[in-house]
Amino acid sequence: MLKLLEGTIAGVPPKGGRKHPEQALININTKNILFICGGAFDGLEKIIERRVAKSSMGFGSDIFSKSEIDNDTLISQVEPDDLIHFGLIPELIGRLPVITTLSSLDKRTMLSILTEPKNSITKQYQKLFRMEGVDLEFTEDALESVVELAMMRKTGARALRSILENIMLDIMYKIPSKENVSNCIITREVITEKKDPVYLSENRRIIA
Repeated sequence: MLKLLEGTIAGVPPKGGRKHPEQALININTKNILFICGGAFDGLEKIIERRVAKSSMGFGSDIFSKSEIDNDTLISQVEPDDLIHFGLIPELIGRLPVITTLSSLDKRTMLSILTEPKNSITKQYQKLFRMEGVDLEFTEDALESVVELAMMRKTGARALRSILENIMLDIMYKIPSKENVSNCIITREVITEKKDPVYLSENRRIIA
């Protein structure tokens, strides 16, 4: 990997190396290829926190408590030495000249991920329900509850899917056995209290 990052002629098998070991390799010069190395780096904020806390000691220093600094602020102060203490080798860090960080997703962004993309998780479930002849609806409170739970888990947007799958599994199982249901409305109580959704008939009457 170090040779690839600094620029070298690398032989690449066009069809995969294991299944076709006899194939001719394609030579690629990696000198002008941009490499982006990313990851979650769980625990890196604790290393930065220890370093920042030391710098606040002494006369004339700004005094603060650890509770006053959030993870985004800590991560934004990352330095190459922090990555080395995290476990990355100095040779690798030296070949990555630019180090930057990304902020955590806020509530508004999480809501847009949940609903706006063409293949968003809510639209996927709505399509599955339409196959059963039922229109699936999510109230604003319900969507906000999903986002709040996801933000509490602190695992990013991937938590949105796991939360909805946990909620929707039983509902999808029960829908085919219910008669005259045209609409299924997911409310906040369905997300937070695991209550049943609101089922409506074609004339908008509630079905028990």
